[in-house]
Amino acid sequence: MDVKERQAYPIQTVQMVKEKEDKSKQKKNKSVKKEKRRVGRPKGSKNKKSENPTLSPELLRIQPVLQAFLRILKGVLAVQYLVMEGHFGNYPSVWMVLQTGLHFVSKLRSDAALYQPFTGKYCGRGAHPKYGDKVDVHKMKKKYLKSDQKEDGIRTQLYQASLLNKGFASSINVVVILKTNLSTHKQAHIILFSTDWKLSYEKLLDYYTLRFQIEFNFPDAQQYGGLDDFMNVKETTVTHAANLSFFRVNFSFVLLQRYRENNPEFRVLDLKSHYRGGRYASETIKLLPQKPDGIL
Repeated sequence: MDVKERQAYPIQTVQMVKEKEDKSKQKKNKSVKKEKRRVGRPKGSKNKKSENPTLSPELLRIQPVLQAFLRILKGVLAVQYLVMEGHFGNYPSVWMVLQTGLHFVSKLRSDAALYQPFTGKYCGRGAHPKYGDKVDVHKMKKKYLKSDQKEDGIRTQLYQASLLNKGFASSINVVVILKTNLSTHKQAHIILFSTDWKLSYEKLLDYYTLRFQIEFNFPDAQQYGGLDDFMNVKETTVTHAANLSFFRVNFSFVLLQRYRENNPEFRVLDLKSHYRGGRYASETIKLLPQKPDGIL
């Protein structure tokens, strides 16, 4: 995604086949009853360092593709952030991305529990408290407010804070978008987050919003790149056909640049008409008994 151009460029497309889950294992796990444990710490237990999270089968499919993709870009193009949809707004996804040296941007569930860092006094016993007061995203403190606008009867407030979630190993950069209907007083909110604590709320919101530009590549590839037309069935040929379709999307965009300098509304259909017209003219000239002057 080119942030300045507001344009998504498909570079690599990989086919992923989901493996069938072992239902027998799931049934066994459900049948095993957990024994009740007494309250308190088990005798003889020792402190353990936090282990790396267990990646889901979905993340295990994505991880090698991401690593291979970054090797392709190495020395050619520098990227800083990986943006993923809210389905991946969890710590295992964050951990997987951080291992590659990138920062992560995504969305949390609307009911995600957020806490302020503990700022009280240590009582002198036990572990130092980590979590402070729970945050109500509908009643956030004014010190976190970054923007407050009213338009068409809707009030939009943007808050930014470094907060904690018990599912994450450390604090995260959180941006809360709170919308209030001024006539009905109904409220709705979205929680975005990043692992980059220095990322401003404008850029965090902008980066996540720009993710949708990727969706435009698919109808373009289907309508103009042949993504709906190929009849291949084998893995290698399907991969080649899909990547060729998205390559055509990029190639078309490069060709459009020269025409959009004078006509910003120039589209792919105009481009096709232009080259088709040029081809018809060229073939017609070939049919003439005598070739005309070059000026024609």
